Amino acid sequence: VLTPSSGWLLLFRLINGTGYVLCTVCMTTWLAFLVPRQHVGEAMGFYGLMNALAMALAPAVSINIYQKIGYRTSLVASAVSALLMIVAIQFVGDNALPKKRVRTQKKSFKIIQFNVLPVAILTTLFAIPYFVTQADIVTYVEQKHLTVAVGSYFLIYAVVLLIIRVGLKRYFDTVRFGVWFWLSLVSTATYIILLAIMNNDWQMALAAALMASGYGIIYSVLQSTALLLAPIEEQGLASATFYLGLDIAMAFGPMISGVIDSALPIEWFYPVELVLVPLILVVYFIWRKRLNGAIDHH
Repeated sequence: VLTPSSGWLLLFRLINGTGYVLCTVCMTTWLAFLVPRQHVGEAMGFYGLMNALAMALAPAVSINIYQKIGYRTSLVASAVSALLMIVAIQFVGDNALPKKRVRTQKKSFKIIQFNVLPVAILTTLFAIPYFVTQADIVTYVEQKHLTVAVGSYFLIYAVVLLIIRVGLKRYFDTVRFGVWFWLSLVSTATYIILLAIMNNDWQMALAAALMASGYGIIYSVLQSTALLLAPIEEQGLASATFYLGLDIAMAFGPMISGVIDSALPIEWFYPVELVLVPLILVVYFIWRKRLNGAIDHH
């Protein structure tokens, strides 16, 4: 709100990003401790749903707000939102204080929870098409001269995701990883193909719905699987490993798609992404026993 120049804006953006990273990892870990172990999947489903709704609604709201009241006032609204979150957290009874470690145990410094590594890799591979679409779908539609209501894409995604997650919440803790994996993989491949051949609103809406049943479902399943695969004292590390996979997709997905867009005709923009499907299958078949056994660990 107070920044005088773009250099300062960049610095404060880095501070903002640091806060967001700390917040997401801590919130996920805290949530894992607040619910019984056998309900982690359901909890992550709801947590992911709130994330998805915020990600779909916030950009739509902010685009309309800043044009009317300006950037600075819009950022005040964002600051108020952060303040309300801090207030809301005070009403959670369990403060989730970390358990004190026994001094005799020699703890090695870890950056990654290795049990969760396959989950992080799958998260990156499933998330790349999502973040590419989030960053480039408007430009893609312009370059192909399509007349589709692209502004509704992520709104449709959020609505379908809401229905799916509420409808399937009780199954997230009882159905094995493999069932969700195949459902999400088929949905992901289909929505990539639909975006490649899209030329009307119905195809766009179906692609958005399939993105919800693809990326939207696997996101929550991977997040809860990460927590179940790690020992209880390493839930924070497991959560950080999951988000590492997500952050790699968020950073490199749009970068790679920019290279693809400049090197190949626009018709190839989405078909190229189908190369992710065999890579996902390789990771799954190497670690499928561990991933499918995750719900037995609680």
